[in-house]
Amino acid sequence: MNIEEIFNKFYSDNPGLLATVLTHSGCVARKALGCLRSRGYDADLDFVYEAAMLHDIGVVRCDAPSILCFGSLPYICHGVQGREMLDDLGLHRHALVCERHTGSGLTVDDIIAQNLPLPHRDMTPVSLEEKAICYADKFFSKSGNLTQEKPLEKVRAQMAHHGAGALSRFEELHRIFNF
Repeated sequence: MNIEEIFNKFYSDNPGLLATVLTHSGCVARKALGCLRSRGYDADLDFVYEAAMLHDIGVVRCDAPSILCFGSLPYICHGVQGREMLDDLGLHRHALVCERHTGSGLTVDDIIAQNLPLPHRDMTPVSLEEKAICYADKFFSKSGNLTQEKPLEKVRAQMAHHGAGALSRFEELHRIFNF
C-alpha cells in the first residue's frame, strides 16, 4: 500500500484535514531530508520521506476542530493512534515514528508526571531517521501558515513550555541536525 492509498483509507471523508496533513508532512519531510543530507549522515532517505509523510496519520482520530480533526480522542493521542493504524498495515518501522515524534519525544516519567492519556512506555526517538523527523516536525504547524518555518527561538520556547526535559531533548536533536 503506498502513501496515497493509506491516506485514502483513513481520510476519504475529510479532504480538508487531508490537505493540511499533506502540506505539513511535506514540509517536515523536506526539512528532515535537508538536515540529514547537509550533515552527510548515512540514513535511509526513502524511509525518512515515507515516514515523515505518515507521521501525523493519527490526527484523524483526534478532537482538534481548529485543524479539522473531528475524532474523539485528545490530540496528544495522535502519535499512539498513528502507530496503531500503521502497525495494522504492517508498517511497523513507520509506526514507531508516529509514536516517537510527539514533542521532543515523551519519556515514561513525562507521561506519568503530566498524567497524559498514553501508555506508560518510552516514546522518544531512537534511530537517526526517527530523530530527524521529530526534529523537523517542531518547525512546522498544522494551523496558520503551514509552510512557514518557525524560528528556532519560538521552537525552543514551545519546548521549554513542556518542561526542562523536553527542552533538553530538543537541544540534543538541534546539536545533531543544526546546519
